[in-house]
Amino acid sequence: MTEFNKEADIVIVGFGGAGSAAAIAAADGGASVLLIDKAPPHAVGGNTRVASQGYLNPSDPKEAATYLNALCGPFEVPQAMVEVWAEENCKNNEWLASIGGDPQEHQPPPAGVEYPDLPGAECVHKYHHGDILGYSKTWEFLEESVKSRDNIQILYETPATELIQLPDGAIGGVLAQHNGQTIRIKAKKAVILTCGGFENNQDMIRNYLPGVPFCYTSGSPYNEGDGIRMAMQAGADLWHMNNYAGPSIAFKAPEYPTTFSIIPLHFSHEPPGGMIVVGSDGKRFINEKYKHKHGKIPMGDQWAPMPVRTPMYMIFDQTLLDAGPLYDSKPNRGWTPIMIGYDWSQDNRKEIERGWIKQAANAQTMAAKLSIDEKTLAKSIDTWNRSALAGHDAEFGRTKSLHPIAEGSLYAMELVPSMLNTQGGPRRNERAEVLRPDGRPINRLYSAGEMGSIFGYLYQGTGNIGECFAFGRIAAHEALSKSPW
Repeated sequence: MTEFNKEADIVIVGFGGAGSAAAIAAADGGASVLLIDKAPPHAVGGNTRVASQGYLNPSDPKEAATYLNALCGPFEVPQAMVEVWAEENCKNNEWLASIGGDPQEHQPPPAGVEYPDLPGAECVHKYHHGDILGYSKTWEFLEESVKSRDNIQILYETPATELIQLPDGAIGGVLAQHNGQTIRIKAKKAVILTCGGFENNQDMIRNYLPGVPFCYTSGSPYNEGDGIRMAMQAGADLWHMNNYAGPSIAFKAPEYPTTFSIIPLHFSHEPPGGMIVVGSDGKRFINEKYKHKHGKIPMGDQWAPMPVRTPMYMIFDQTLLDAGPLYDSKPNRGWTPIMIGYDWSQDNRKEIERGWIKQAANAQTMAAKLSIDEKTLAKSIDTWNRSALAGHDAEFGRTKSLHPIAEGSLYAMELVPSMLNTQGGPRRNERAEVLRPDGRPINRLYSAGEMGSIFGYLYQGTGNIGECFAFGRIAAHEALSKSPW
């Protein structure tokens, strides 16, 4: 067999929350670990780094299993998976504390129960490391914990391209690109895929996600479905490919890879000035301030992704423009504010000059700029103004920011569907083994995290990082049990 350039007991692809948990557990179990990531050193961490960095630690395994079953709704998950998920998530605080972490509960407890009416919801408790709930502390702790272990080697800017299959079909390592060369990395015990979803792969988005011909991420731009593609080439089955934490509505500048969160669309922000969002037909299609649940809204007796249009435009008046910056630049979550740090102008004038915000003298001129029927746009504005003055949105029941759009100059921003992450990927079992379509595991191949998440329908906030920790540990413990080949 061709010689290998590098080797380790366990090779982990993806340095985020799941990769960190797997690497720490494997290293503490005595294995040599090689952790590779396609991002440069300053940009690793995946979506864990740019989320608000809370993780789930339910108070009772039985209740947690009940709650997860309810979240799955009609899209059932094997009960062995549900039970292991519940048991391991209940150990997240214990594990974090065992490696020097400081678990602190979100305040006031129990904060952020996404579906309080579902059975088992009372078990939900959300935690973070350290004294700050935000983007920094939990990830910084995980990264330092990985780097402090002598038996973990890290290769940055090293995208994995293919799994190496042995003659018996087992996985023996990975091919990767490093310093412009293809390198062969031997995994003596196993490979663990922890490289996230496909939220920055427009082909996969178009093929798998319902209702959106395109969607842009607010999370890591390095998550392009690499692990999913490699696992498929090795014979893996897929699940939950149509589920994602979205859509939301955001702004995407062509110069930047990830989306911008727009303040007037925030549920909690009510700046002065009138604003509506219309599709290319010039009509409103949703309550612009609707507080969706990670992109899901109730539709009859089921939940479905929030409807969006492509393209769609936020139409607003001079009062809203003058109220302050339209972009929420506070670095609390999202790749753009945390990793890029774009300095949006206080008066929005720089963004007008960039062409991100369009300006027109009236609705007729704006309609021409946006290629929208002018009568339809004018009617939408007039209908909204009458609703705002009456204090009741007769079309979509909006109760926030009921300000009419003032006469005079109009402004518009083209908006896009956005999301933090996808949930689908290779199907795995309760041992974190990646499965073939017939249910047999692919020997020596494991996965954890958002790449093949257990969430196939509804999602509980902090559940992804909790799952990263839980199945990262499971994958590591199972991989440690393998004999070197």
